Amino acid sequence: MIEDEDTLIDSVPGHPPHAANVGNIAHRLRGRVNEAGLFGAGALLFIALSISVPPFLTTANLLNVLRDSAFVGIIAWGMTLVLVGGEIDISPGPAVAFGGVLLAVLNSTLGLPLPIAAVAVLLMGTLLGIGAGAIRAYLNVPTFITTLTLWLALRGAAELLSDALPIPIANTDFQVLGNGSVFGVPVPVVFMVAGFGFFWFVSARTSFGRSIYAVGGNSEAARLSGIGVAHIRTAILGITGFLSAFTGILVAARLGSGNSGAADGLEFDVIAAVIVGGTSLSGGRGTLLGTALGVLFIAELDNGLILIGVTPYVQSIIRGVVILTAVIINVLVRRD
Repeated sequence: MIEDEDTLIDSVPGHPPHAANVGNIAHRLRGRVNEAGLFGAGALLFIALSISVPPFLTTANLLNVLRDSAFVGIIAWGMTLVLVGGEIDISPGPAVAFGGVLLAVLNSTLGLPLPIAAVAVLLMGTLLGIGAGAIRAYLNVPTFITTLTLWLALRGAAELLSDALPIPIANTDFQVLGNGSVFGVPVPVVFMVAGFGFFWFVSARTSFGRSIYAVGGNSEAARLSGIGVAHIRTAILGITGFLSAFTGILVAARLGSGNSGAADGLEFDVIAAVIVGGTSLSGGRGTLLGTALGVLFIAELDNGLILIGVTPYVQSIIRGVVILTAVIINVLVRRD
């Protein structure tokens, strides 16, 4: 994890560099404590479910857990950057549904080849995200408002385009993206792992990644240091727009259709995974590794609750308690 807030402070004339370095080390240690604790909690949950619910440990079920986690994880990589940058995006669920429906309309209704339709969907998703980010960056409208607008508009657009009915995509080769596997590993999981590697590199090894941390930690200090704050805010929303559209394509492949009801509530699972992974809601702090652990923990918990036979209403209560507990622990661990 990179804490650029300390780097920026270190560059301020008259500020003791040693104090910044000590603060940076302390922040990193706290991040490691959070990740170690989450790993331990996930391991204990895995052991408990393996003992109490025998079907949990079957190969088929574990692969399903990984496949389901992939649809959350792919977007969660981008959402980590958004929250680290001090913003939030609540539109992924409807964006995924809209992406799948748009793909089906372009292919099945208008007759466009699937590759061209997929590129159009990815472009549309990216532009919508960039638009939301630009409104935040240049008009100073909070991203909660801009992405809430997207949430409403995209859900309505998906239902309008499909008449709230599934639109079949008659291409069995395409369905491999959602249901196939590579050497036994589900294809969506391959995309999730590849995405993790890419975004880890971006966040930890590039100036763009360091700039995101700087903007989230202290946007004014970042601006004074020469970072294009508006560009960063626009870009990170464009990334989640792209990833949501990409996930929409995978979900459509999984279902074999574009469905306006798909991915209902997915945005909450994504945000929950990132928060449970230790990313700060106030911005400036968070890691891709923590998010990965959060994604797996949430997927493991959801699967276990289903196998135990817990009703969906109680599942929601339990997830809410888990998220609140994670936030409280995060605040206590990171408190200076």
